[in-house]
Amino acid sequence: MIVMLVHIHVKADNIDEFVAATKENAQNSVKEPGVIRFDVIQQSDDPTHFTLIEVFKDQDAQQSHRETPHYFKWRDTVTDMMAEPRQGIRYTNVFPSEDEWGRA
Repeated sequence: MIVMLVHIHVKADNIDEFVAATKENAQNSVKEPGVIRFDVIQQSDDPTHFTLIEVFKDQDAQQSHRETPHYFKWRDTVTDMMAEPRQGIRYTNVFPSEDEWGRA
């Protein structure tokens, strides 16, 4: 399992456009067979800061995601909206176990 937190700082005048493009990407991403979660959150006290919480079954699923048309469209659409380059940090899952992901 691969867990990525992608931190994004968006220019203030591009928030609405960024949200629209990112929601479209997320809605398509969760349909991919190797994507376990794809959440988009916005910082409460600074709406220009976002975090994508991406959970992939394995490295192949993450690589497949990066080769989809919706990912390319998102990347090309939002790059100029960012106040600085996005930062992706890879994490190792601790809890819940991989078998328990997706249970609510």
